[in-house]
Amino acid sequence: MLQPRLALTGLRLPFKCVSSATSRAYSTIINQKEMPSTNDPASTAFDPSISFAPPPTRDDAGVLLRKYTPRTPGIRHLRRPVNDHLWKGRPVHKLTFPKRGHSKGGRNNTGRVTIRHRGGGHKRRIRVVDFARTAPGPHHVERIEHDPGRSAHIALVRSQETQQLSYILAAEGMRAGDVVQSYMSGIPQDLWDSMGGAVDPGVLAARTAWRGNCLPLHMIPVGTLIFNVGLRAGKGGQLCRSAGTYATVIAKGTNTPSQEADASQEEGAEAPKLTQRDKQKQERLAQHVTLRLQSGEVRLIHKDCCATVGVASNPNYQYSQLGKAGRSRWLNIRPTVRGLAMNAADHPHGGGRGKSKGNVDPKSPWGLPAKSGYKTRPKWKVNKAVVVPRVRNQGKRRRGYS
Repeated sequence: MLQPRLALTGLRLPFKCVSSATSRAYSTIINQKEMPSTNDPASTAFDPSISFAPPPTRDDAGVLLRKYTPRTPGIRHLRRPVNDHLWKGRPVHKLTFPKRGHSKGGRNNTGRVTIRHRGGGHKRRIRVVDFARTAPGPHHVERIEHDPGRSAHIALVRSQETQQLSYILAAEGMRAGDVVQSYMSGIPQDLWDSMGGAVDPGVLAARTAWRGNCLPLHMIPVGTLIFNVGLRAGKGGQLCRSAGTYATVIAKGTNTPSQEADASQEEGAEAPKLTQRDKQKQERLAQHVTLRLQSGEVRLIHKDCCATVGVASNPNYQYSQLGKAGRSRWLNIRPTVRGLAMNAADHPHGGGRGKSKGNVDPKSPWGLPAKSGYKTRPKWKVNKAVVVPRVRNQGKRRRGYS
């Protein structure tokens, strides 16, 4: 791991050619700014800007990246996000297992390559991450660790009731010493007592919707940023798990048709006649929560699915640069070769003299069209083209041939 060079000030060296009064830094931080501490007693008060975890802010100068003194060509263009809060030691051994088998080579159970450009790479141990977070009670964050199997960071938490250790996905801004809690098993009794035995939405949101807490979707206020979102009730999170990703709660379930009918009867008005399709639509909306993903896609997720408040950690991961090809090989990524540079037997674009793909349309290595919207454009957007019959010898007539 690349680290700053130790200062030589105050050391008496046996070499006369080396001056002890000067020291050179091995790395510098671009656009460094002081981050507020989350362990101060004053920061424990309710602050929407902290607890609801807005997306990472960036000023005009850019993002926080560390660049290195180009003592070798491989680190001249190396850019890495500043994550000085990460744990420098090894992970908890009992929460990991070795990564072996076909998964490193891109092969399936029959030994065939199903994913190209995979192979090699450094030895890894898979971290067992708790995506469901069904254990109730407060959990103390021991440390934040780097996980080689994912782009986001993970947090080692210890249950204050059972003293069990587990890994969870870390939210942006989470640090060692924080306390997170899961409400997937229900609202605890002390919270019920503080609300007077009835659900108060304002008090419930102020007490539960904090960064790093895991809640069912029906308990999360509208407008909250969330990550590690589940797709089925009772299962762990599956959406928004990579670095810097999040979803936004834009709407929650409305009243069911039976509740609306009861309310209209109490007021003395006639109940509106709904079709079977409208009833099914209202029941579906009542049982689901509407989320907007970063891609703009709007999805309906069941209200009992899990989600974590905040933004996935390590948001500056997308701005990092590997610096050299060897780092890709360390990450289990093999080189990608252009089809134009291959032989004719290896790719439809291969062969020929010079940079020529043989006067053929762009194709994949297996002969399927690669562009012009084939298998990339939705079917409902494709207009049916009118087939015009070709006239033979049309070019000859234009040139003056009979």
